[in-house]
Amino acid sequence: MADPSSYRPKPGEIPDSPGVYRFRDEHRRVIYVGKAKSLRQRLANYFQDLAGLHPRTRSMVTTAASVEWTVVSTEVEALQLEYSWIKEYDPRFNVKYRDDKSYPYLAVTMNEEFPRVQVMRGHKKKGVRYFGPYAHAWAIRDTVDLMLRVFPVRTCSAGVFKNAARTGRPCLLGYIDKCSAPCVDRISAEDHRELAEEFCDFMAGRTGTYLRRLERRMADAAEEMEYERAARLRDDIGALKKAMEKNAVVLADATDADLIAVAEDELEAAVQIFHVRGGRVRGQRGWVTDKVEEITTGALVEHALQQLYGEETGDAVPREVLVPALPDPVEPVQQWLTERRGSGVSLRIPQRGDKKALMETVERNAQQALVLHKTKRASDLTTRSRALEEITDALELDSAPLRIECYDISHLQGDDVVASMVVFEDGLARKSEYRRFQIKGFAGQDDVRSMHEVITRRFRRYLAEKERTGEWTDGEDPGAGTPAGGLAEPPGNTLTEDDGRPRRFAYPPQLVVVDGGAPQVAAARRALDELGIDDIAVCGLAKRLEEVWVPGDDDPVVLPRSSEGLYLLQRVRDEAHRFAITYQRAKRARRFRASPLDDVPGLGETRKQALIKHFGSLKKLRSATIDQICEVPGIGRKTAETIAGALARAAPAAPAVNTATGEIMDDTEEPGQATGSPGEPVSTGAPDERRGQER
Repeated sequence: MADPSSYRPKPGEIPDSPGVYRFRDEHRRVIYVGKAKSLRQRLANYFQDLAGLHPRTRSMVTTAASVEWTVVSTEVEALQLEYSWIKEYDPRFNVKYRDDKSYPYLAVTMNEEFPRVQVMRGHKKKGVRYFGPYAHAWAIRDTVDLMLRVFPVRTCSAGVFKNAARTGRPCLLGYIDKCSAPCVDRISAEDHRELAEEFCDFMAGRTGTYLRRLERRMADAAEEMEYERAARLRDDIGALKKAMEKNAVVLADATDADLIAVAEDELEAAVQIFHVRGGRVRGQRGWVTDKVEEITTGALVEHALQQLYGEETGDAVPREVLVPALPDPVEPVQQWLTERRGSGVSLRIPQRGDKKALMETVERNAQQALVLHKTKRASDLTTRSRALEEITDALELDSAPLRIECYDISHLQGDDVVASMVVFEDGLARKSEYRRFQIKGFAGQDDVRSMHEVITRRFRRYLAEKERTGEWTDGEDPGAGTPAGGLAEPPGNTLTEDDGRPRRFAYPPQLVVVDGGAPQVAAARRALDELGIDDIAVCGLAKRLEEVWVPGDDDPVVLPRSSEGLYLLQRVRDEAHRFAITYQRAKRARRFRASPLDDVPGLGETRKQALIKHFGSLKKLRSATIDQICEVPGIGRKTAETIAGALARAAPAAPAVNTATGEIMDDTEEPGQATGSPGEPVSTGAPDERRGQER
């Protein structure tokens, strides 16, 4: 690990002007490329106290062994040079793109004597007209099959074309009138090129004129009683309209625009692009980005623009580019796009109307792409095995944590405090064993005390179940020899309730993960120690910096950003957070629906919300005096007296009772049916359904 001070430039050595800089490692490999409006100010940010740097930035500067820069005249030149160097060096700490340049295009080779229509991938060639990209090659072939009826342009390869010219016989498409057969001189090179240009014009969105021309020709043929020709033209019009239906109109006024949306988490981002030409969606593409560096949404958009238009010129750059966030600063990027197009380009965030609605559709596609990517990554057995191995090595565990439990605390300003417990076995969510807790006493004011209470209650129940069913067989590892880390049952005992379901807390995990840093981890470890449990590992994942904390260590364990182990811990933590906040919102909604304020005549929703916002909670409102209630805007003294009386009459809710045993239940919730997938964004939908009685 290098000390950044060893290669820090001398004071005054860095120019205060626009430029591009490169960090190199000890082997002279470029590991990071960046641009700056002021090189002096930007580079100074890298050579500060390491403790103040983001972990990814800290990793980069300690890996580097030198830094160099190139001064340019303008920020636009810096943008162009940065793009060129990223393409040339592929630095490991810059944003990484996956799945790019692989989308199929419909291409017309106008650079050949007899232009050919075909599917093309990869880098674009000069003189070739491209349309798309399409999601699948078969979508291009379907479109071309419909279009060849009206525009019989050559589609054969060079070898087939030469062989047909040598033998004097066209291929099958020539016989069924889906090719004009220029190979056997049925059409001249000039007429075939004109046919290809008409094909391109139609694909570019200039459809109305050509359709009206065909309709006039069909009417003339019918008037002249050439019914076969009229029927042929009718079928041609139908084929073109069917091809047009594949690209629905989404924007009026024949708008040409690209819409870019980003869905992201701490480690990855999914980028989706809709290409709209002539008001119709002509293509869609997307990729997944590794967030190797600390980066904002605006910076992600800037990288996406570089990737999209870095090698494009002319009409390939649309007049309008709609984005979810603007790069900072936006002027150089907009000027760069204008130079590549050769005319003005509008780069903006849509605020209302059809464009805003379409942007929301693109954003949903980006979110689905990110979830699908995570799901595919999580479902791979080899990847999950590697993730468990990496966690085992990083935490120095004796064996792989086949069963992982994660806990999270959720509340709203200290009210409705709840906790969640999610279970992952063999790297996959085991939703039937999720649990929810209500926090008792005054622990809700403190996340650390709440975490201690939840861990204590969960494992006290585990010890009770273990005592009731008997000890394990001598020397047997509870996780050994059973699927997904399940427990081996003691002879003559079962671990199931009377209805056949597993006992709620019968299975211990090999690893407990808490959402938080060192204080939460210490609380969880202390709770286990107080119960005499010393064979369960504990760690915490701090959300802000994605650092892994273990009990008793002053410094966190920093897993590599690309680590599958870190990815698994992140999914477990995010699922616990989603499950906790869904339950907390459901409880809050029920509390408001059953509020004593509902009994106050003339008190509407607006003033109810004003009361809760002013006092923070119903509990504080109940303890307020009439004069204090009158301080809320819109509440008079008579209304305040009515409110105070209604709150005084409201009796506290009775504890839930188990109808089977007659016992008063504790606050532990029954298994919940979690909605969504692990790693999915927090659900804001309806409360999840729960089996069993609400406690």
